Amino acid sequence: MTILDRRLHAYRPDLAEAGLEGKVEASRFVEGVPARVAVPVVALRPAPDLSRGIDTELLLGEEVTVFDRAGGWCWVKAASDGYVGYLPAEALLEGKPAPTHIVTVQRSFVYPEPELRKPHQAVLSMGSRIHAAGEAEARGNHYVVLENGTALFSRHVQPIGALDGSDYVDIVARFLETPYLWGGRSGLGIDCSGLVQLAMLMTGRPAPRDTDMQAAGLGEPIDRSEIRRGDLVFWKGHVAVFEDRETIIHANGYSMTVARENFEAAVRRIGSLYEQPTGYRRPIA
Repeated sequence: MTILDRRLHAYRPDLAEAGLEGKVEASRFVEGVPARVAVPVVALRPAPDLSRGIDTELLLGEEVTVFDRAGGWCWVKAASDGYVGYLPAEALLEGKPAPTHIVTVQRSFVYPEPELRKPHQAVLSMGSRIHAAGEAEARGNHYVVLENGTALFSRHVQPIGALDGSDYVDIVARFLETPYLWGGRSGLGIDCSGLVQLAMLMTGRPAPRDTDMQAAGLGEPIDRSEIRRGDLVFWKGHVAVFEDRETIIHANGYSMTVARENFEAAVRRIGSLYEQPTGYRRPIA
């Protein structure tokens, strides 16, 4: 049984036993319906309860399949990584036009019109997907205009499909000083495996969401002596990215930020409280 299968059995054994094939033997379940996230960021939770912890987050424009609606909540499966959980029904829209662009900076403001002096209406994280209905220029600044007339700086987005597979460690470094957030997956707050996944997404590489999944199957295992830039080091429940052979970048609960740290110093610090690294892996392009 895979990690995701175990999670599915834990959250919704009725759907797990049905194989999650889109049809479930219960009257209130329907065949899965595609939808997209309609808010800047939304938490995916293990139960339909705002007091429950965050398992992960989904960003504007990301696609999900909705399998259940009840009490103002939807039980969904994320298209990007197969993650399952509950989110508020109001965070989703069905039939929304497919995104055309993706946000490529850590954070970007959405303005009510193409004018940077206007009070912004929302903040979008890197990885958010938008549908650009047009373009505009105001006082020398170029914008993409959304269907509702709001606008983003055009230099902050890129057409979907144009990601070039460049060095994902450069993306990781852009998140330095971002607050650590358990379950976070955005430029507003992020955890260790969310940082790895989002940075790889931005260079066109799929990656599992959780540390255990990444440690089990992301790329190929390597020896410590082989380490180079872009390789990963794992502890139980934690992952960090090698910026070079001596330095790691990781979202961590020690500094409560995305931080740069000497690797051997991190090994000593973490080992004194928990344990030694459990393995090293090299992501494959």
